[in-house]
Amino acid sequence: MSTDPTPPDAWAYETAAVQTAIPRGLGETIGFPIHAAAAFQFDTLEEAQQEFQVNDGLSYARLQNPTVRALETRISALEGGAATVAVSTGQAATLTSILSVCRAGDHVVSASSLFGGTTGMLNNILPLMGITATLVPGTPEAIAGAMQDNTRLVWAEMISNPAGDVPDIAALAGIAHSHGALLAIDNTCGGVGYLCRPLEHGADIVSQSLTKWAGGHGTVLGGSVTVGTRHDLGGNPIYTDGGEQSVLKVRGDHALAWRQRWLGAHQIGMTLAPHSAFLIAHGLETLGLRLRRESETALALAQWLRAHEKVGRVSYPGLPDHPSHANAMRQLPRGQGAVMAFEVPDPAAFLSRVRVLRIAPNLGDVRTLVVHPWTTTHGRVPEAARYAAGVTPTTIRMSVGVEDLEDLKADIEQAL
Repeated sequence: MSTDPTPPDAWAYETAAVQTAIPRGLGETIGFPIHAAAAFQFDTLEEAQQEFQVNDGLSYARLQNPTVRALETRISALEGGAATVAVSTGQAATLTSILSVCRAGDHVVSASSLFGGTTGMLNNILPLMGITATLVPGTPEAIAGAMQDNTRLVWAEMISNPAGDVPDIAALAGIAHSHGALLAIDNTCGGVGYLCRPLEHGADIVSQSLTKWAGGHGTVLGGSVTVGTRHDLGGNPIYTDGGEQSVLKVRGDHALAWRQRWLGAHQIGMTLAPHSAFLIAHGLETLGLRLRRESETALALAQWLRAHEKVGRVSYPGLPDHPSHANAMRQLPRGQGAVMAFEVPDPAAFLSRVRVLRIAPNLGDVRTLVVHPWTTTHGRVPEAARYAAGVTPTTIRMSVGVEDLEDLKADIEQAL
């Protein structure tokens, strides 16, 4: 038997999505087997002791599972990363990312155009842990102006939800690194590296919800955190306290990835189930095909909606008048994503009439989904923060699926 743990550099995204982490050999499966196990055996006391000291192998499924591990290998390949930890939800991935570099007394600077759950975590949960956050527009100038001596992390979304803002990753990375901080990018709308690989532009951490385009069919929850090898942890006391016994000295280049698994899985227990990993792995195999079509359809719909007399402002980074259009064209050459926002005079009436579009608070589904963010996904966010995220009382968020373009147009037309 031979195994390809990571794909050759020459593999295209679509090839890596179906080939990575699939063993070769007589009797091997051509898909991911589900390892439904809570624990794994040892032959000797010494083996068990060694594993519980280093946690590199298989012992207890909260830490490692073969199905989850195979999924993590595939995600690392698709994102161009060195290591990935898969966790139970996208929100769990966000928390893992932040706590991997922040502790009480530390500070986060974030772009204000965010998923409502992330805004809630920054404003409501992190302060309970003694971590403060400043939310500002995602421009390099605003981010630079918000940096403090205790800032450990800069956070932004690749194609923000729902405004469609696209950060200048390289510029934000330069600002973060010049202050001894790291840059984390939520790449959920970037489609697990299909539309953008933030690590290649200078980001240090890639966090995302696997519930969305990775799963792709609205059947599973999951999240992941991926890191590269070029991050500098030398200015972070979490990693340097303890001298020769510090995390950085003991773990070296693997320190950040080790802490993320130790926190997200080992300590907090936000473990991804093997059955969920199996479904997500299957979704990844067609992600490129789906997201290519969805992005093409989204651009066509955005252009059509912008010219419609019954539609107000349309936010989609593929449109030339979007504030992030230049960043989008430079960093998203395969397409500008499948999510847009547009304004209608009467959201309740519009949503009551849709017949092809479905009202649901998810993204990345094969079906086109619409929602009213003001009263749902961002409903508990303070009003000023809602406006900062591109959400108004008349905003409709749409996640474009794989349906026929003309069928979608016809449904939107009759609903308007």
